[in-house]
Amino acid sequence: MEEQRLEYASGNEMAAIAIKQIGYDLMGYYPITPSTQIAENLDIMRANGETDLVMVAAEGEHSAAGICYGAAVAGGRVVNATSANGLLYAIEQFPVQSGTRYPMVMNVVCRTVSGPLSIKGDHSDIMYLLNAGWPILFASTVQQVYDFNIIALKLAETVRLPVVVAYDGFFTSHQKARCCRFSDDNVVRRFIGPKIEPYPFLDLDNPITVGSYMNEPDLMNNRYQLHLAMEQADRELEVLFKAYGELSGRTYGKVEGIHCEDAENVLVLLGSAYDTAMEAVEDMRKESRKVGAATLHVLRPFPEKELTQMLSNADHILVGDRQDSYGGGGGNLSLELRAAMQKAGSRACIKNIVYGLGGKDFSREDAKTFLAWTDDPTKPDKSYYGVTPGESLSEASGDAATENPLFAPVTRERTHIGATKVMQEADGKLKVTGGMLNDVTAMPGRIAPGHGACPGCGIPVNLNLLLRGIEDPVVFLFQTGCAMIVTTAYPRTSFKVPYVHNLFQNGAATLSGVAEICYRKQQKGEIPPGDIIFVMVSGDGGMDIGMGSALGTALRGHRLLIFEYDNGGYMNTGYQLSYSTPLGARSSTSHVGKNQYGKTFFHKDMPKIMAATGIPYVATVAESHPTDFMKKAAKAAYYAKTTGTAYIKAISACPLNWNDKPATERRVIEAAVNCCYFPLYEIERGETTLTIDPEKTGKKIPVLDWLSMMGRTKHLQKDEYRDVVERMQKETDDRFRRLKLMAEQSSKENN
Repeated sequence: MEEQRLEYASGNEMAAIAIKQIGYDLMGYYPITPSTQIAENLDIMRANGETDLVMVAAEGEHSAAGICYGAAVAGGRVVNATSANGLLYAIEQFPVQSGTRYPMVMNVVCRTVSGPLSIKGDHSDIMYLLNAGWPILFASTVQQVYDFNIIALKLAETVRLPVVVAYDGFFTSHQKARCCRFSDDNVVRRFIGPKIEPYPFLDLDNPITVGSYMNEPDLMNNRYQLHLAMEQADRELEVLFKAYGELSGRTYGKVEGIHCEDAENVLVLLGSAYDTAMEAVEDMRKESRKVGAATLHVLRPFPEKELTQMLSNADHILVGDRQDSYGGGGGNLSLELRAAMQKAGSRACIKNIVYGLGGKDFSREDAKTFLAWTDDPTKPDKSYYGVTPGESLSEASGDAATENPLFAPVTRERTHIGATKVMQEADGKLKVTGGMLNDVTAMPGRIAPGHGACPGCGIPVNLNLLLRGIEDPVVFLFQTGCAMIVTTAYPRTSFKVPYVHNLFQNGAATLSGVAEICYRKQQKGEIPPGDIIFVMVSGDGGMDIGMGSALGTALRGHRLLIFEYDNGGYMNTGYQLSYSTPLGARSSTSHVGKNQYGKTFFHKDMPKIMAATGIPYVATVAESHPTDFMKKAAKAAYYAKTTGTAYIKAISACPLNWNDKPATERRVIEAAVNCCYFPLYEIERGETTLTIDPEKTGKKIPVLDWLSMMGRTKHLQKDEYRDVVERMQKETDDRFRRLKLMAEQSSKENN
């Protein structure tokens, strides 16, 4: 047994330690709770020089999976981590990797699949992978997360298949425990062995083609070979578990059980709930109850033989599923166990209970209730546990909401206050009059006063400024992000107008569907005519993963407004770097250390990207210039209801993650404008106008003056980072110079 040391760590931390010790070449990733901590911990190790792992921050999980696949094809050792909807977004990539037989490891930190949106832990995501051709190991403890990560890569390279290590989000992933890890990284690397490429892709003297088009019978043969590889994995796991046991002193089986040898009633659970069930079993054993519990460490290949042998003496079995195969008669684990027991000739009574969805806790008393349920003839074969009954649709009154409204409706008559007037001039451009702060005080609030945003958060400020410039009725779509989370915690909402949520990657497309049906219903006379402004609100990196959807919507020309609050990071998941994060900024995936200075590439110029689609109106706004903000909102609304897609980007403060003071945020925002990092301009029908010119007004300041106001970039004041600041200043000056040239050219053409 090799020397080991104790760690007090979480599952995500132990996964990162295993990844570092293995010495992977590349990690392609996208931050999604609760798996993000793996990348965050590895980035700390990179900054400190503990690993040379190449970490590629993709703009979404689909691309992260593609990055990993390409790196695996090229012969690299590759790792990824994801959860829930991130897994589903990337899912079409997973059969590609298994079908072409390229090994890698992916940690799936199990979480509820939306919608409605929930970030808590259950097993609704991992079950989507059952047919992807990946072996799946399931860790029920923090120790197993570490051990299975090491075993997984050895298995992957032995059978040439990608392998998943799954474990419970927030339970196993975040809760800390005492566990062991090898003191010497080389012990891990010797166990795994050197990587062998039977057909090296980068051997230019012997070129190969990967992923050919196939017809029958070639595809049939390919799938048969995948089947054989999974059977080989089933055999190899026994060998690997034994070998790893000799190395570590911890020997695992494909299944694990407690008191199953003589138990009459057995509870089968997956993941962290098994530990709780063991405690309940021991309590009930003291009362002379013949009960037991079992769990699976391997989901694929399904351990049919081992599981049926373990449960062979049971008369009554209850399978707890933290997910449901809707319409299938039970959760996936229960369905597979029933099939396995039937094939084995078992006469045991098998029941299924769906529990713990959305991270609902599972206690020792719950486990005792489950064990008592197994042989209770009054209990059904399948049931949900922990449900709170509500009214049925037939019982609920459809008029209840209109009979007793919580607030007065925000009607057209109430929003048309005449404070901002938009007129089209002879050249086709718009002229806005009014729009001063005093003019819009009569505008009714379309967002209720209550929300859960942090003190100093720029999101409510920016939304209210936007809405003060729009006098037509508004329909909102919010992508996932802080703005959505802090305003719609069920069963309450902050919105007095129609509101729908969809995920980061598909917001604009969803809103375009809403808008087109509205216009169609108006044409058919099914709803009243009149202008409605459809507004998509995006931020927290939503225009990274959601950029494709936004560009497609803009190119199609749907009549709607895309509003991006740019707070410079994935704030809702703990401030990981986004493509809008400033160069050099510290984040939880761009740490500062002896080998790293923060984010390594420049921020994305999203307004210019949107302008390249040819939409009629693009603008940037800031709360430090409210009149400019509201006039641009009025213009954008006009184009959104008459012409096509409009886009506005606001710089939005995040005191928590910018690491500054809420009371100073307006000055920080103004400094971003005055240093020209965030210039204020508009592109109207292809013509650029610089609406605020700090050079002309004598207010221009160095970029470092702005960076020094925030803790996330304060380190850039040090001499050792002078070259980073110089690059930042040059890029900012170059972008502003090009912007001024565009504005000057537009002015010349108009004159």
